[in-house]
Amino acid sequence: MFKPANAVQVRVSMDEIKPDVWRRLVLPVHWNLEHLHLGIQAAFNWWNYHLYEFRIGGLRYGEVETLTEDATDDDPRVFDQREVRLLDFEQGAVFSYHYDFGDGWRHTVAVEEFLTLAATPKHGSCVAGERARPPEDVGGVSGYERFLEIVADGEDPEYVETIRWCGGYFDSEWFDLSMVDKDVRNALRSNVKRRLYQPKPKPVPKK
Repeated sequence: MFKPANAVQVRVSMDEIKPDVWRRLVLPVHWNLEHLHLGIQAAFNWWNYHLYEFRIGGLRYGEVETLTEDATDDDPRVFDQREVRLLDFEQGAVFSYHYDFGDGWRHTVAVEEFLTLAATPKHGSCVAGERARPPEDVGGVSGYERFLEIVADGEDPEYVETIRWCGGYFDSEWFDLSMVDKDVRNALRSNVKRRLYQPKPKPVPKK
C-alpha cells in the first residue's frame, strides 16, 4: 500500500562563500516557510534578529507586514510565508532564502528528496553539513574576508578587539553535527537559549 511522504530532505548552502558552508536537513512536510526559516536559523546558528525573505520563482515570501512597512509601489508584492508548505514543492525545486538585508546573506535551498519515514517526524533534524557560517554582523562577504585575515594574524592591530568581538574564538572549518542537530530539533521551541558563539575547543590534558 502506498504511503505518502511525511518528511523532506533539503540542502541549504550559503552563496558566495568558498569553500561551501552547507547543511542537509530532514524536515516534516507539513512545515511551512516560517518553520523553514526557523530551521535554517537553527542549522546555521544565526541569531534571528534581522529581516529575511524567501524568493521563489521571482516572488517574495515572508512576514507581509514587516516586509511591506517601508515598501514603495514599485516593490514586488510580498506573499504570506505561512501559506506555503514544504509539501507544495516538487523534488528538485531550488529557491533562495535571504537573511540580514544589510550583510546580504543569501542561501540556496534545494529540495533533494521526499521521504516516507516509519514515524512522522515531530521536529526537524540535521543529518550532514560542513563549516561554520560567518559571524553575525561581520559586514557581508567582503567583511567576512577581512575578518578571516585579521583572526589568522595574531600580529594584526585589530586582532585582539576582533577576536573578543566574535566570542574569543573562531574556526571557519568548525561543524559539530550532534550540536547542530540538537539546535534544529529545538528550532520551533521559543524558550530554548541559542548559542551566540562557537564553543571554544577543550584544552588537551597534559600527559
